Order: sequence, then C-alpha cells, then structure tokens
Amino acid sequence: MENIAIYGSGGFGREVLTIIKAINTEKKIFNVIGFFDDYAPKGKLVNGVKVLGGIKDLNEWNEELNIVLTIGDSLSRKKVFYQINNPNIKYPSLIHPSAILGDPNFIKIGKGVIICAGCLITTNIEIKDFVILNLACTVGHDSIISSFASFMPSVNISGEVNIGEAVYVGTGAKLINRLSVGENTKIGAGATVINDIPANCTAVGVPAKVVSK
Repeated sequence: MENIAIYGSGGFGREVLTIIKAINTEKKIFNVIGFFDDYAPKGKLVNGVKVLGGIKDLNEWNEELNIVLTIGDSLSRKKVFYQINNPNIKYPSLIHPSAILGDPNFIKIGKGVIICAGCLITTNIEIKDFVILNLACTVGHDSIISSFASFMPSVNISGEVNIGEAVYVGTGAKLINRLSVGENTKIGAGATVINDIPANCTAVGVPAKVVSK
C-alpha cells in the first residue's frame, strides 16, 4: 500500500477521506497517514486521523508521499500547490468507485484530480490537473476542463464546453453546450450559463450575467 495524506482537514478533506476508504474497499491501494493543515493544531485527531502539521512540515517530509489537495476554492488550492516544493511528493487522482466514466479510453485525467461519488463523465473529455468534481456532477462529450477548476455538487456541464483555469462553479449550476468560461471566473450557485463568460469575473442568475469583474 502507498502512503497518502490529505491537505486540508475541513469538511471536504473529511469527505475525501471517505473516498479513499471506498477505493480501498475494492482494492487496498492507500494507507492514510494523516492530514496536513496550516489552520489545525498539530497532533489533533480529525475523524480518527492525526494532523501532521502544515506546509512547512510537508516540505520537510523525507519519504515518498502521495498528497491530495482538498481546498475547495480554486485560487487557494492553486496557491497551496505552488507552496509545496518537496520532490518526494506525488499527486494521485482519486475517483470514487460509484463515479461513471462512460468511455475511459477517451477520457484524459490529469494528476491530483478528485472525482466524487455519483459523477458521470461521458466521452472524449479532458480533465486537467487538480480539478475537483464534487458530488453528482456531470460532464458531457468533448468538454475540456482546465487545471484547478472546482465544481460544487450537482453541476451539469453539457457537451463541447471549455472551462478555463481556476474557474469555480457553485452548487447546482448548469452550463449549456458549446460555450466557454474564462480563467479565474466564478459562477454562482444555481446559475444557468447560456453564453460565453469572460475571464476574471463573477456571473450569477438565470440566465447567468456578469455582476462583477
């Protein structure tokens, strides 16, 4: 079994712990050694798993270790990644056993990706590094999701959608086919995106409209 630790001991970090346990029920792959979290006391037990320290402790870890980054906010997760400079660290992708990959031969998944329970990913899709697809998200054919994008539960992405880097999409939002969302943009919960959304803005509503840049 490979040692793995979770960066972030909050709610989503604890949910990812359940994903690892679910993966291990099918085939024992990972040995969870602890959490890393700069905002939790070192030594604290979280759901029976010890907090091992923060970024400094992680960068000083002297053995090979898998790390999964469980910070929901896209830009914060990206910032933490660039603070980790330990060559012993690897970033596996975690896919809950209940997630459905329609045609795995035509789905590209980068490193550090988290795909939660109930997700459906069809075919001819590229999911780049450190993307989070939370519970029950769907991704349609020929879509491209760039690195560090985050999708909260029940987001529906139709076919041929292009998502920029570090995009954040709130719970229950819907994106119709053949559109693009620019990098660093936030889409509000429950929004329906029917037109392209530019980079570096926030869009909300039905249909989604840019409300701030």
